[in-house]
Amino acid sequence: MIAANWTEWIVAGLLLASGTTVFVAALGLVRLADFFTRMHAPALASTLAAWIVALASIIHFTGSEGSLALHTWLVVIVLSITAPVTTIVLARAALFRQRRAGESVSRPLARME
Repeated sequence: MIAANWTEWIVAGLLLASGTTVFVAALGLVRLADFFTRMHAPALASTLAAWIVALASIIHFTGSEGSLALHTWLVVIVLSITAPVTTIVLARAALFRQRRAGESVSRPLARME
């Protein structure tokens, strides 16, 4: 019973830390100036928050089942791969739209040959 009590406190603290991370990212969305600077806050924070929630889940299920529960790492691995890829695709789509609209954007990097 005592071990379950401590794990609940640890899990609660980790979930609060995850929520705080996401809240700070949301503040970044409000405060930052344009689309490209706004992309960084949620992309990085969502991955970090997912890692914290996965750690909380591992601690919770390990404490309740009595054996090491690592199945939640599969979710974190998938999120860690897809979140940066999604951010890159969104940035490229936004650059494409700005170029098509005739807005001034930075030139693409020259290819090294």
